[in-house]
Amino acid sequence: MHLNVREASKLLQVSEKKVYDWIRRGILRADRVNDQYRLHRSDLLERTSSREIDIPAQIFEAPSSAGVFMPRLAEALNAGGIFYGLQGDDKAAVLGVIVNSLALPSNTDRESLAQLLLAREALGSTAIGEGIAIPHVRRPILLNTSSPAISLCFLEKPVDFGAFDGQPVFAIFLLISPTARMHLHLLSRLSFALHDSQLKAALVRRAARDEILAEFERVERAMKEPHVEAEDHA
Repeated sequence: MHLNVREASKLLQVSEKKVYDWIRRGILRADRVNDQYRLHRSDLLERTSSREIDIPAQIFEAPSSAGVFMPRLAEALNAGGIFYGLQGDDKAAVLGVIVNSLALPSNTDRESLAQLLLAREALGSTAIGEGIAIPHVRRPILLNTSSPAISLCFLEKPVDFGAFDGQPVFAIFLLISPTARMHLHLLSRLSFALHDSQLKAALVRRAARDEILAEFERVERAMKEPHVEAEDHA
């Protein structure tokens, strides 16, 4: 789903001038069509986890999700796995290593998937700042699987992803979902969770798997309790 600047400003609850500023600075990605900017919904979701855009990603969640089973982040992360020490000297090498490390359906064309992710990077970096990236293609990665998975990959050494804040990437989240609705649901919750300073600190020190899962569970409990403020919004 694409939005114009006016629609994006309304959704993000900021002025159109602020949206144009974010586009100019590379914090928001936009395509120029007939002299007008068009922003993709999933791109906005990712960037709400940026330090520059302190907006609850929950505003993106569709009401139509009510009554439909939607997995928790910790469950999806447990299914996708947490990988440590992945090696690569550049984006292409890193994305190839990540795709080859994942537990994907046997009929998945891993090489094509890696190329799709790399082609998306050519349109604009998927780094969201502070050393984190969420590679994706314009359409969600939908595979023949019964449940979604989020894989968290820690790199042996940070790699330049062309992030707007100039910081190289050390942690990469990759989402794989059976439906587009589920993809957006998980992306919105992941974006919200990445505002939490305690969770980010665990990522920076490359904490153990169980600790990271516990941090996601803690943040999600806060999401379910509107009267409880999140510990921190960076």
